Amino acid sequence: MLGTLRKAEYAELMILFFIQAAGMAIWFVPLGPILDAHGLHEIKPYAFASLAVAAFISPLIFGAMADRHVPPAKVLRWLAVASAVLMAGISTALKFELNRWLVLGLIQIFYLFYSPMFSISTAIVLARLADAKKEYGPIRSLATFGWMGGALLVSALALDHSAYAGYLGAVVWLLVAAFTYFLPTLEMPAAAENLSWRERLGLDALTLLKNRETRVVFLMTTLFNIPLCAFYPYAPTQLHELGYERTSAWMSLAQTTEIIAMFSLAWMLHHWRLKWVFACGLGIGVARFALSAMNDERFLLLGIALHGASFVLVFITAQIYLDQQIDPAWRARAQALLTLMNGGFGNLIGYLGTGWWFAACTKSTGTHWPWFWGRLTLVIIGVLFYFLATFRDQKIQMNRNGVATK
Repeated sequence: MLGTLRKAEYAELMILFFIQAAGMAIWFVPLGPILDAHGLHEIKPYAFASLAVAAFISPLIFGAMADRHVPPAKVLRWLAVASAVLMAGISTALKFELNRWLVLGLIQIFYLFYSPMFSISTAIVLARLADAKKEYGPIRSLATFGWMGGALLVSALALDHSAYAGYLGAVVWLLVAAFTYFLPTLEMPAAAENLSWRERLGLDALTLLKNRETRVVFLMTTLFNIPLCAFYPYAPTQLHELGYERTSAWMSLAQTTEIIAMFSLAWMLHHWRLKWVFACGLGIGVARFALSAMNDERFLLLGIALHGASFVLVFITAQIYLDQQIDPAWRARAQALLTLMNGGFGNLIGYLGTGWWFAACTKSTGTHWPWFWGRLTLVIIGVLFYFLATFRDQKIQMNRNGVATK
């Protein structure tokens, strides 16, 4: 009977990841081509950077709420409904060719609700697992399948350049909101009294950065995220220049190696030191960008495929690392801080910086892709050397005050 209950709970967590990732892909993968198709290519870097601005504000606030005040599933439900409404509003504004700054404003508001959701879902899932190192990878792989499904559905319906993709995404987010009623309820800690504004806003999570090894992981993932911000805005553009249509489907090649890495992660974490799992992900990231720099369709597709494995071995390993090292009472805030560092600092610098770099590499004759991807490859090599020189792979524990103990 217990085994049956566990299987049913696993199924619920897998479905949650699947439909949420599908909704994310339906919006995020075709966003660049959709903006281009509606004559809004000038605001594209700012549209992607809006996610970074939101990541500075909402993940920690909603993470603190999910840790202390409101069941995480209920927080997720509110956010999903708001995301659905705003996604439909953005699509309507695009369809009727409303002012570009209104479109950008709606995108910014949307991201305020969108950005905390996956960190909260991750906290929900990790809280229900007996052994995250063994169990999280296969469950998280359903998010990969969901992302692939969302991207393939967009291309199957020929919505790669259409505002109607947003309406489709809104329907999926409403499904996410409905599904939260089936999620297990996590036990909430006793409500704390006399909380400071710093604690209510989740800023006390910054205490986690006091530990050296945890700080290195946060900084490494943030720095790695900066060049990766070029992937979704500009890889489809390069594909299109090389003659590929339905670019959302081709971009889903990244999820093939992502799935392989997900199912390999438990073995790697058991047999390898954590340092070398991270280093392997960074090394694959170097290969991924170097292949794209060759500006050959076969190498570009191979580089796109490698993106997924690199993502898993760096960012998913970081999520598991935090779950293993941080006290459960800080679980949602720790994942939210990771979102703030990567989605905030990393995305803001990354989307604006790679947008500037793309413009610098683009002339009247076209984009100099070897130069564009080649210099970003050097950035990742720098991140790899920084990580190898600073991370000691020591076992640490965090107490309830966010202080490391040996």
